[in-house]
Amino acid sequence: MTRRELFLLAPVVLIVLLIIIICSIIFTCGNISSDKQEHEQDYILIEEELEPEETETAEQREIEQSTEVNVSHQVQRPLSSLSDLSNRVRGMGVYVAELDPVNFENPDLNILKEMGVDQYLISYFSGEQFYRDGNYDRALVEYTASINRNNDFIEAYISRGNSYLRKRDYTRAIDDYTRAIRIDVNRAELYNYRGFARFERASRNQSEINLAIEDFTRAIALNRNYVDALINRSYAYYQVGNFDRVIEDCDHIIRLEPNNAVIWNRRGTAWYAKEDDDKAIRDFTEAIRLNNNYAVAFRNRASAYHNKREYDKADADLASAQRIQR
Repeated sequence: MTRRELFLLAPVVLIVLLIIIICSIIFTCGNISSDKQEHEQDYILIEEELEPEETETAEQREIEQSTEVNVSHQVQRPLSSLSDLSNRVRGMGVYVAELDPVNFENPDLNILKEMGVDQYLISYFSGEQFYRDGNYDRALVEYTASINRNNDFIEAYISRGNSYLRKRDYTRAIDDYTRAIRIDVNRAELYNYRGFARFERASRNQSEINLAIEDFTRAIALNRNYVDALINRSYAYYQVGNFDRVIEDCDHIIRLEPNNAVIWNRRGTAWYAKEDDDKAIRDFTEAIRLNNNYAVAFRNRASAYHNKREYDKADADLASAQRIQR
């Protein structure tokens, strides 16, 4: 081959090589992009806000730690003593504490009748027994009978509201809590209950969620360390995207309940939403320290590590979450 032919062939060879290199790059990038997209599906943040949880008292509250987050919009059964009953039987030489539902959960209705206790109280206690047995329809009948005989008896409104709440009849629950608030505007738990019912009825409707936030705020104003109301409000703030307020409420809750893994996780999700991955990782890590079987926190931390391109750590956390959920 002559020098002239070599000179003419060289550009052709270079062009062919260039085309091969470009095709190789495009093919490789396409595979990387495809792999990355498939991989990222594993790192979608799972916010760990739990379904509303109803409990008998704050002390009995169990914090759910599962893949479905429960901000507990908890309902505490009222534990205030029944002043009407106390006044009614004090003159009979009866030890009142034994008749208070807090200390005596299953009063003998026949004995109360023999003592001459008013029928509205008999109906109320009967409703309480049905409520404890999970028979909310019968409980509603008894609470309504109690209210019909004494429409100023606040405990019956509260208990009937709680029964409606158990049946997910949120509008009627709200009505009963509102009636109870008209009777006593200074009972913090009533605002928490009503806020809970409003939030459940909201279906992510922001105006109704704002009403729920107002109720939780009122409950907290009456009882600054009311953990259930703080938990509920932090969740409501999360739903409307007010992450600074979520963090403030979680700070307060953590001071009161430093071992509450759910709240550490919740605060981590707020930091994550604010794109502060380092603080999010710190909180998810504490949640995992408190509960090393906390799959949601592992997944959340994996998402934050993935954002920081710390893929080995992200993969390890994802594997831990999958192992726990098997």
